[in-house]
Amino acid sequence: MLIQHKKHGGNHHEIELEHGRLHVFANDEVLQTFGDKVYEMADNNLQIPRNQYMSYTPDAHVGIGTCIGTTAVWSMKNGCVSPSIVGSDIGCGMRVHTTSLHKRDLMDKALRRALIEAIEKYVPTNERKNSNYEDIDVMSVVELGLHGLPEKYVPDNQWLTHVEQSKFGFDASYLNQLPPKILKYARGQLGSLGSGNHFIELQYLEINEAYKDVAEKWGLFDGQVVVMIHSGSRSWGGMVGREHNKTIKEAMNQWGVSNPDPNLIYAPINSQEGQTYLNLMYSALNFAVSNRHMIAFGVREAFREIFGASLEMPVLYDLMHNYALKEFHRNQPMLVHRKGATRALPPGHFLNTPVYKETGHPALIPGSMGTSSYIMVGKEEGLKNFYSICHGAGRARSRKATKQLVTVDEFEQSLKVGTEDEILVNHASLQTILDECPQAYKDVDQIIDSIVGASLADVVAKCKPMAAIKGI
Repeated sequence: MLIQHKKHGGNHHEIELEHGRLHVFANDEVLQTFGDKVYEMADNNLQIPRNQYMSYTPDAHVGIGTCIGTTAVWSMKNGCVSPSIVGSDIGCGMRVHTTSLHKRDLMDKALRRALIEAIEKYVPTNERKNSNYEDIDVMSVVELGLHGLPEKYVPDNQWLTHVEQSKFGFDASYLNQLPPKILKYARGQLGSLGSGNHFIELQYLEINEAYKDVAEKWGLFDGQVVVMIHSGSRSWGGMVGREHNKTIKEAMNQWGVSNPDPNLIYAPINSQEGQTYLNLMYSALNFAVSNRHMIAFGVREAFREIFGASLEMPVLYDLMHNYALKEFHRNQPMLVHRKGATRALPPGHFLNTPVYKETGHPALIPGSMGTSSYIMVGKEEGLKNFYSICHGAGRARSRKATKQLVTVDEFEQSLKVGTEDEILVNHASLQTILDECPQAYKDVDQIIDSIVGASLADVVAKCKPMAAIKGI
């Protein structure tokens, strides 16, 4: 499968496959964990016509049709869009809110437990339980993003400005192609966590001394308590994907287009199928950023219940890692797909949101339950990878294999159960979330080392977990 392997230095590998060139950003230890299937999927992806660029970040692992950890680029003029290289949870991403609290304010385990219970009161973590924001018009949110929310759910303007994008514009007439049942499923899900690897985590910061000035500009300090949120577009994005994966697959059959992997689907950007998918994908991005916003609103209510109504929780940033966006690179418009990959723009880049133009924006990288997460900032050298970095640790083994290989005792040890530094969770039995234990994931410190060594981004702060809320 691998025809040629060229090392560029700095954790940058260029691998020649049968159907094209794959760039991999990983240190030697991480690179050795990549199996044949990872490269086989890349070769399948490279058979999509007129590909301009494709890469893996170090967290890359096998997904459906495409590996998670993929960046793939086509020209907007004659390129393709692939729902498989967007991912099933369209708009899935990260959000961080800061507080004025210090780690020492949450050392009391009883207090942390009360905070977990308060958060669960405001943020549904059970798939069968709906949120209670009946005064929010789902269609307004889908069409207008954060600007479709009632004013009472927008505490201040920072909740609109400190985000990757507050509204994704698209042709709303395409919404007519969605089945009416989508509203039934989406209504009541806005502000709900979802299951799987989605979470709300209470963390405290350790600032990288080399980036202390940037941290201060972002309002960060050593020991600061922050809240990290990971969620996506829920059933809205899920249904957009299911409906239009089917449509594009049927069109591919009619065009006589095939690929070794039946789960890999794509269409020309300028085709009816491509335009339909892109417009509806943007509707799901609006739902996703609004969903994380409303989760954060619920968390803020819970913190105020415990610490008083004067407590504020400013937004640090909100960004996505499953999407395809039109961006300008090499003096031309390109469609950049990121599936399990995070955009990390450097200081001064024109695509930065205005509030982060000077410093570059925070790039939010979660670890796994029981390990550190990271807040990073992009570097100019990131241009070589279209400013994409990792989106997390990346799974090392499947959910089924994790349950077979890892014991609850091992999981308890990784959470420091019974000690003063125990990472509390919202589940009475760890067996129910065993497939999300740290042992299911790659070593996040090695992933970050790969990114820093490749000069794609640097660490501004390490986020140490204190409590985790997982959905079921």
